[in-house]
Amino acid sequence: MNAMNLIAAKSIVPVVVIEDAAKALPLARTLFDAGIQSIEITLRTDAAMNALETITRASTGLVVGAGSVVSPEQLIRVQAAGADFAVSPGSTSRLLDEAEKQSFPFVPGAATASEVMNLLDRGYTLQKFFPAEPLGGLAMIQALAAPIRSVRFFPTGGINAPLAATYLRDPSIHCLGGSWFVPKAALAAGDFETIARLAKEAQSVALSAAE
Repeated sequence: MNAMNLIAAKSIVPVVVIEDAAKALPLARTLFDAGIQSIEITLRTDAAMNALETITRASTGLVVGAGSVVSPEQLIRVQAAGADFAVSPGSTSRLLDEAEKQSFPFVPGAATASEVMNLLDRGYTLQKFFPAEPLGGLAMIQALAAPIRSVRFFPTGGINAPLAATYLRDPSIHCLGGSWFVPKAALAAGDFETIARLAKEAQSVALSAAE
């Protein structure tokens, strides 16, 4: 199932790595209060699933995604945990089959023209582009989108505050993911004041790009 309608157009999605599940709920509330609409919790730590479940059970107002989903088994787990959508750095036939079997909103990743076209054949008009900057950044996305006009991208990886506005102004970008406004040190220290300030700055960039 395509996740295009779940993630707001021209929005910035925080892509977060949570080491301590106790930080999940205050983080979600901080981001929502700053105007952020969606969050992607990556499955890169032992605390990730607990963090995901904590946020979804609390009804924070955020659209909650699970990132770094690389297997059908993970997809089943995050759906059971209450995630609204899942994101993968790439895709496999098994993963796509499971997403379609479950009718679960999914953003598969693509980095080449063939991958983009294959995903479009399966109905995925929103695709992740990762790691965005190492793969050529916006210039590469524009090169892919020029002949394949029906695709919209969700780039993540290496994007920072100065780059965000440039990405979001491009018509091929539906939304983008970033971690610069949820610094690891601030999250570890429980410094939600700093995160709130940076998140508000990121949200103002998204709002400006949407005008």
